[in-house]
Amino acid sequence: MPGTGMLDGKNAVVYGGGGMIGGAVARAFAREGARVHLVGRTAEPLEAAAGRIRAAGGAAEVAVFDALDGRAVDDHADAVASAFGGLDVSVNLISHGDVQGTPLAEMSLADFERPVVTAIRTTFLTARAAARHMTRQRSGAILLFGGYGPPTPRLGGLQVAFGALESLRGALACELGPYGVRVVTLQTGGVPETLPEGFPGGEAIVDAIEARTMLGRAATLEDVGNAAAFAASDLARTITGTAINITCGSVPG
Repeated sequence: MPGTGMLDGKNAVVYGGGGMIGGAVARAFAREGARVHLVGRTAEPLEAAAGRIRAAGGAAEVAVFDALDGRAVDDHADAVASAFGGLDVSVNLISHGDVQGTPLAEMSLADFERPVVTAIRTTFLTARAAARHMTRQRSGAILLFGGYGPPTPRLGGLQVAFGALESLRGALACELGPYGVRVVTLQTGGVPETLPEGFPGGEAIVDAIEARTMLGRAATLEDVGNAAAFAASDLARTITGTAINITCGSVPG
């Protein structure tokens, strides 16, 4: 694995690294030669994800803390940069606690605002921590996840959160660009593999996602990981302040 990948020698922090999407992105990073630093609130799924990476010949570290805790985020970023010689990639894939399926007119304020506040808070904290090191290095990539597509009913605060993240991405990209730091969103139209087995209405949700695409299929976890590895690499050195569209055509470019 070392010496052949797009991310050889890079340190990549994956917040939410024990989740399905976080794990897929971490595996792709490790496959491409990065040392992956998996962060989450629960040790067991992080250790399982790290074990899979190590079994495949990759390098993985684990840290257990809440990515909504600014001091913990800063301390961890400082520790990674100090111990491993830099911080090159940061991607935030923690869950936002969104509630779907309830009309906005019937939703509580708490359920509506939770994903918006969570998404903006954690992304700001993790991007800020990474940027402090990346600007000194004059290189690095900060990846966001989600993107904003056509308005869709009964998603609660999810799309509002994505819209806020796109605004934050623009602000970060224009401020950090002069230091060689890129900020990019990975935009999907939904990843059916993330639906729990037996999820109520799951088949209908998958059918709806796939029906909106031009390819007749949705992005897979592997697709997301591959796109993230490219976006984080120097091969994407000209891409910043925008989204990489991996919606299979459900959201026109």
